[in-house]
Amino acid sequence: MHGSAELIPADTILHLAAGGVSVLLDLTEGRLPAILHWGAGLGRLSEVEADALRLAAIEPASGNVVDEPVRVAMLPEHHAGWEGRPGVTGHRAGADWSPKFTVVSVAVAAEGDPLRRDGRLVEAGPAVVTVAAADETAGLRLELDIELAASGLLRARAELENIGAGVYSVDGIALAFPIPVRAREILDFAGRWSKERIPQRRELVVGIHDREGRKGRTGPDAATVLTVGETGFGFGAGEVWGVHVGFSGNHRHYAERLSAGAQVIGGGELLLPGEVGLDRGERYRSPWVYAAYGAGLDEQAHRFHRFLRGRPTHPATPRPVTLNVWEAVYFDHDLDRLLDLADRAAAIGVERYVLDDGWFTGRRDDTSGLGDWTVDVGLWPDGLTPLVDRVTSLGMQFGLWFEPEMVNEDSALARAHPEWIMQTGGRLPVRGRGQQVLNLGIDEAYRYVLDAMTAVLAAHDISYIKWDHNRDLIDAGTAPAGKPGVHAQTLAAYRLMDELRRRFPGLEIESCSSGGGRVDLGVIERTDRVWVSDCIDPLERQQMMRWTLQLLPAELLGSHIGSSVNHTTGRSHPLSFRAATALLGHFGIEWDLAQATPQENADLAEWIRFYRDHRALLHTGEIARAEEIDPSFQVTAVVAADCSEALVFLVFLTRPTVSPRGRFTLPGLDAEKTYRVAPVVVGTPDPGRADPPWYADGAGVTMSGRALAAAGLHLPGSFPERVVLLRATEVV
Repeated sequence: MHGSAELIPADTILHLAAGGVSVLLDLTEGRLPAILHWGAGLGRLSEVEADALRLAAIEPASGNVVDEPVRVAMLPEHHAGWEGRPGVTGHRAGADWSPKFTVVSVAVAAEGDPLRRDGRLVEAGPAVVTVAAADETAGLRLELDIELAASGLLRARAELENIGAGVYSVDGIALAFPIPVRAREILDFAGRWSKERIPQRRELVVGIHDREGRKGRTGPDAATVLTVGETGFGFGAGEVWGVHVGFSGNHRHYAERLSAGAQVIGGGELLLPGEVGLDRGERYRSPWVYAAYGAGLDEQAHRFHRFLRGRPTHPATPRPVTLNVWEAVYFDHDLDRLLDLADRAAAIGVERYVLDDGWFTGRRDDTSGLGDWTVDVGLWPDGLTPLVDRVTSLGMQFGLWFEPEMVNEDSALARAHPEWIMQTGGRLPVRGRGQQVLNLGIDEAYRYVLDAMTAVLAAHDISYIKWDHNRDLIDAGTAPAGKPGVHAQTLAAYRLMDELRRRFPGLEIESCSSGGGRVDLGVIERTDRVWVSDCIDPLERQQMMRWTLQLLPAELLGSHIGSSVNHTTGRSHPLSFRAATALLGHFGIEWDLAQATPQENADLAEWIRFYRDHRALLHTGEIARAEEIDPSFQVTAVVAADCSEALVFLVFLTRPTVSPRGRFTLPGLDAEKTYRVAPVVVGTPDPGRADPPWYADGAGVTMSGRALAAAGLHLPGSFPERVVLLRATEVV
């Protein structure tokens, strides 16, 4: 927890240091804060050293630019000669579009040790800095929050207030974080439905690399974490600087290099035309923009993970083994069949049972019923009670699917309130997934959904919601005028989640959005996991899980075992590959257990026991990913915080061009400790292996962490599309 805020002079150099990261802020001469250094820790500084660093950051005058050095504030200012993207864009009937803010006050709320002062240098550990500024001429007041967390994760947000006459139209607020010129390679992500978070790299050149999200939700193609680093950076080497916009609506991430050589990365909410207009006294607050530095991508990921795990709202209980019935029954809701699934699930150790789409009035397929959140008495003459009671009597939690932000035109709700459908231009938007968007920005619509969901949750012992969101927001306006409403819709969805959790303490929520279409730190503030993708083909999931881990830790990633033939790709995989892939997340099952053979059910029970025995490590350990030396396989380890043990996943993706493949190295262990590395076999062993001597007898080998990272072990043999599990245990 942070202490009470302490005012410091508005002519200060402020040094924040935590988690091996330093952020040096120039707050001199009453100007908006500018980052002098964000990166590797600088150690304790003196005023002389800090001032030297400030002086060293000032660029020389060059030809045909403004006569004074261009200073890049965290909200870059056009008046200062910055010719890149400005931090604040807006206007008052065409005026006041280039504000010049003067700092009024600076407050620092430090965590732990008190502030240290040396002249105009102020130093703190983890802290929240609040900078208040104003431009009386433009009629604007600004409040900027900057926080360095204990993990070394940096984040910032800004709030703009109109203190002048007339409406001030806010076009956008973009936070910017300067990066050094040695950072010249961009990594961000693309994707599509059922194939999310595909990494893509390119050179940072002069101009702007702009990733806009205009889907009204985060999107499967979101940049997620936009990183710029030293050329050739990898998981364990090369400095990287990355940003993530913690918002679930329209947004942008960008990297910009000017012809003068300055480089920044940043982002913010992407506002539609006229979406935010401030009357006098009204305010607009931007979402948090997170900034993560690391010596390699793993260290960057650790900063996100440690920050999230340190939140008071982070899931505190062991992540329960979850069965979702969607791929078992789809819309065919038959009570006897669902009861049988519950019995089978409990018998193999499942801890949470989730009833998916199809339980509510008029829902026989995906073209009708959305919005009518009452139990369908035709399908459920006795309501959900018989199923809920059976599930909970078996010792499992009960979860239920909702899609609160959507509506079908074929529904009682849409027929009663067609004006609640988001629309503009006097027309309904083109349908997506056979549905439209319910405008939660309209208070009556918001209250209707809140009351309907409250009634269902109050009537049953429901501890979990799978919260879906299955279409992009197209023509997302408010009738009759059609003013754009993505901003209001996103905030209303947040309020709805927050209020339901207030009314039902302990309720957990999963963010599902056509699979992984809403994976961001805005929604994760109020949910307990995300559904990574609608595709649970383990070959596809290996890549998607690997890169979703760049932002979120494993315990927040819904990861299930599907049937032997995947319904998205048509591929067939053995249970061992499906189960081992699902381990590196919040483990569950999406399979008709009645169709599983007795041996498969026995193996499933063994995998569930293994997950339950090791989930404390899987969900508190740190990820360590070996650099790719051959695209046909990858190595991932989860290492305990004290480096006493690790689970290692050797993933064989395709057939190699050479055989045998050679050695793999194992990162993340303590170089000074000694480990026994041995195979782990769960369930029915995979056939067709030609194993090296260290692996073949099952006893493993004893080596130092240094040797494992530098020399490594020869890979065991394997067919493609398999996972070989190892356990590394400290030898004391």
